[in-house]
Amino acid sequence: MKVTGIVPRGYCKGVIRAINIVKETIEQPGPITVLGMIVHNQFIVDALKKRGAITIEDASKTRMELLDEINEGTVIITAHGAGDCVIEKAKSKGLNVVDATCLDVIKTHTLIKEQLKRGKDVLYIGKKNHPEAEGALLIDPEHIHLITSKNDLETLDKDKHYVMTNQTTMSLYDVYDLCEYAKKILDVEIMKETCSATQIRQEAIAKMDEDIDLVIIVGDPHSNNTKKLASISIEKAHKDTKMIGSLEELDLSWLKGKKHVGVSSGASTPTVLTNQIIDFLKQYDENNPDSFIKPEIPYEKML
Repeated sequence: MKVTGIVPRGYCKGVIRAINIVKETIEQPGPITVLGMIVHNQFIVDALKKRGAITIEDASKTRMELLDEINEGTVIITAHGAGDCVIEKAKSKGLNVVDATCLDVIKTHTLIKEQLKRGKDVLYIGKKNHPEAEGALLIDPEHIHLITSKNDLETLDKDKHYVMTNQTTMSLYDVYDLCEYAKKILDVEIMKETCSATQIRQEAIAKMDEDIDLVIIVGDPHSNNTKKLASISIEKAHKDTKMIGSLEELDLSWLKGKKHVGVSSGASTPTVLTNQIIDFLKQYDENNPDSFIKPEIPYEKML
């Protein structure tokens, strides 16, 4: 079986920065609490917990609501960012605030604030209830409108002038389609903010080798950028595609009759997990049961 590791893949600079900030903060005295998953990968969250950083995560609660559960020590803002009101609330509770927001997310927040000062309403393409989108919308809930589909654009005031931007981990193809549609029905200025790491990973998936007959995307189901890689593999490259969190989830029946497997991963997926899958596939032989044995996940190497 031929195995291709699709490049680039794995950690982006924002994920590396966020993880390093948590590791450095753990050295400080007092309890350390991460306000949500520092990045969207449970293996990383678990590895940081072993080092002393506790994560508070509840999909049904906003960052503002999660803060009610933290009463002492240091709170870390995740790579996805948070609204200024969240940081202000944390400080008002006497908490030490450490900000691990991705620099690309900060750049988007700055853009939004500048446009609001110009008196513009902002159209924000994002995923509902995603922490990055939540943080952006909290900047000004009245004048920032979440756009998840073309239907959301239809409900807007056609007499207003808008600025349109997006969550950094969205599909560049989805963003393009929504921006083009918005230009047809609204007076809108486009300021796309898909981060470069997300864009080049998505383009690599769309342009993968034609003879690849199975694609495996490695990442956490919470990760939007990982899910977008899988959807692009299916919808743009028209490949048989599976998304798994680790080698444990690899179903050997998927490999039957496959000649060429491509492997990629989300920007928050530990490289050790992806490499383990690539190494396993390289030695796999559907006619040799000895090659079916999966090695244990190297938890000690996650960070």
